[in-house]
Amino acid sequence: MIKKEMIAMLLAGGQGSRLGVLTSKVAKPAVAFGGKYRIIDFPLSNCINSGVDTVGVLTQYQPLRLNAHIGIGIPWDLDRNIGGVTVLPPYEKSSNSEWYTGTANAIYQNLDYIDSYNPDYVLILSGDHIYKMDYEVMLDYHKANEADVTIATMSVPYEEASRFGIVLTDEDNKITEFEEKPENPRGNLASMGIYIFSWPVLREALIKMSDQSNCDFGKHIIPYCHEKKQRLFAYEFNGYWKDVGTLSSYWEANMELISLIPVFNLYEEFWSIYTKSDILPPQYISDKAVVERSIISEGTEVYGEVYNSVIGAGVTIEEGAVVRDSIIMKNTSIGKGTKIERAIIAENVKVGNDVTIGFGDEKPSRLEPKIYNSGLVTIGENSFVPNNVRIGKNVAISGITVAEDYPNGVLDSGEYIIKAGDTR
Repeated sequence: MIKKEMIAMLLAGGQGSRLGVLTSKVAKPAVAFGGKYRIIDFPLSNCINSGVDTVGVLTQYQPLRLNAHIGIGIPWDLDRNIGGVTVLPPYEKSSNSEWYTGTANAIYQNLDYIDSYNPDYVLILSGDHIYKMDYEVMLDYHKANEADVTIATMSVPYEEASRFGIVLTDEDNKITEFEEKPENPRGNLASMGIYIFSWPVLREALIKMSDQSNCDFGKHIIPYCHEKKQRLFAYEFNGYWKDVGTLSSYWEANMELISLIPVFNLYEEFWSIYTKSDILPPQYISDKAVVERSIISEGTEVYGEVYNSVIGAGVTIEEGAVVRDSIIMKNTSIGKGTKIERAIIAENVKVGNDVTIGFGDEKPSRLEPKIYNSGLVTIGENSFVPNNVRIGKNVAISGITVAEDYPNGVLDSGEYIIKAGDTR
């Protein structure tokens, strides 16, 4: 029988609704990050760098691009005869077929997959965080404490604590209390959504809690283990970790990559980030182009000016165009004379000539003020912006737009254009 000490289950089915039009057609873990990567590359690379060679990736929402990106796991050295990476979508069982209704329900529906490896430990990961972590060190900590459950934690500002599961610990880091998203948090040690379970303990908890609707780790499994007097420990992580769940945090995390001393370093030899790369020619910067403090990916041609921006692969920035403080994803083209400031432009977008993006004063979004804020302009993939239009701040655009969509050639701050067929 196959025996693996620890396997990883990577939850990658989330919709990521707080990323607005960026995720209307793609799962959040498949969204581009740092020019050439996708968000899921970071936990997958952590696995292979930590010696975890068996990973189940649980997909659900808009899985096509994620499936194509992961393939059989070659870029992460996860194309193994025994183990490797396996994509696990919901499937039809003999008695019923059901979607994954919560993080723990997704794991419960794949008990047979986990059992087939007979692991001692199961590592639970989220597919939408940017960080580097050695899971082997966390496993050693789990074993040293003879723990049943180890939760990776980090200190967060008190004003943000109510967004997280909060743990209280004794002097040995043993968890004495756990509160999921408390209104009045009594501590600020937050769960990162990264868990190591001894498999018998997790298996029993999943089966016992399986009738809970939307069965979730923070709401059901961790409290159940705590009530059962299992040994729960907090593993405090002090490195860089970013939940890129909102447009502003996603934009900030990309901008941090190009700061003079990057907080998060993509260039470390001993902890590489692996990804599926297309076969592309090198970047081309013309003699008239200006590029300052930016990431320019392969296959991109720059004839204009780029400042403090992250540019994906296969992008064209025409003569006279100026891009500042922006993220432009792969295969997008920016027309001549276009000026762009503080924008997130998704894949395969065509922006016409002499367009201004991000002008004027901020106004709250009329579509979703909680999503579209911080003065950012967000343009969803496969969109088209015609020549000679001016676009304000906190704006969302999705779809093929025409001149008539812009009254007097202007889309004012806080406005939006979402074409039919786009869900957000």
